[in-house]
Amino acid sequence: MRIFTIILGFGLLFAVYNQSPQQPTATRPAQKSVAHLVETTIVTKQSLNTTAVYTGTLRARRLARIFTEEQGRIIRLPYYEGDAVRKNALLVQLDDALLRAKLDKAIASHKYARINAQRYQKLSNQKIASADELSRALMEQEIARAEEKILRMQLSYTKIKAAFAGIITTRLAEPGDVISANTHVLTLIDPRSLVIDVALSERLLSQLKKKDRVSVRIDALGTKIFQGKISRIHPSIEPNSRLGKIEITLQPLPKKAREGQFCRITIKRKISPKLTLPYSAIRRDNHGEYVFIVDTDNKARRQTIRSGQRFADKVEILSGLHRGQQIVIKGFLGLIAGKVLKTVN
Repeated sequence: MRIFTIILGFGLLFAVYNQSPQQPTATRPAQKSVAHLVETTIVTKQSLNTTAVYTGTLRARRLARIFTEEQGRIIRLPYYEGDAVRKNALLVQLDDALLRAKLDKAIASHKYARINAQRYQKLSNQKIASADELSRALMEQEIARAEEKILRMQLSYTKIKAAFAGIITTRLAEPGDVISANTHVLTLIDPRSLVIDVALSERLLSQLKKKDRVSVRIDALGTKIFQGKISRIHPSIEPNSRLGKIEITLQPLPKKAREGQFCRITIKRKISPKLTLPYSAIRRDNHGEYVFIVDTDNKARRQTIRSGQRFADKVEILSGLHRGQQIVIKGFLGLIAGKVLKTVN
């Protein structure tokens, strides 16, 4: 009887459970993904202005190294280093006594030969002298004239005059020295012809042209900035260093500028429009350079690129992008391709 009661009780409980309404199981709402915050920029074509500082040296463009053309003893050498000289001023005087004596003899010989040639001309007209005798007399006259001309030229070489107004920078002899021909005695420069020699890379050289303006600072003259222009671009490139040379003329020339002074030249140049990005936008790994593009669905997409020259904080983009694309420039921590982005520009 007790067993029957227990079984009946379980049956009633089972029936009650099956008849009670079932409670629906609670479901959690789907968790939304958090957008990754980034700053972006748009790929554009820009005309870039670049500034770079180079070093150079002041050099006299007009310079004369004074060499003797005759041998002899120096009797006058009036100028020293630093002396200013005028055009046609006497720089060097050699002892010319011997050459003057030789010239006097040559003049007399020429006069005698001329008189003799005139006499034979009269005799030939009178049929007294032969044609050969007349020819010989005329030839002797020409030889005497040539000898006189040679000695006059040699005598002129004993005096050396300044070809232009300038300053003596080198003095290598003294009065009383006996020197041979082709001896370097003085150096004369024109201080108004000072230019700055600057060595530049072959790439930069091709982007410059004559009359481009530059700024110059001469260390010996302090911090003052002088204006100059490119006056000459040398046509050849040094094959080992791949450097070319330009000359810069100062306008006006500073009063205390001296040959050999050290200069700093600032060259500003405008680059034709190029696709550019901030340098901070470019990422690099073992596969090369890349950027993150903001796709049309606001997701990050990795894009391989190839960069070119760097201009300050900008980088030229050679391939991989086109104008108008939106590129991530900040917010790279934890950023991967496919992440949803939120721009905070």
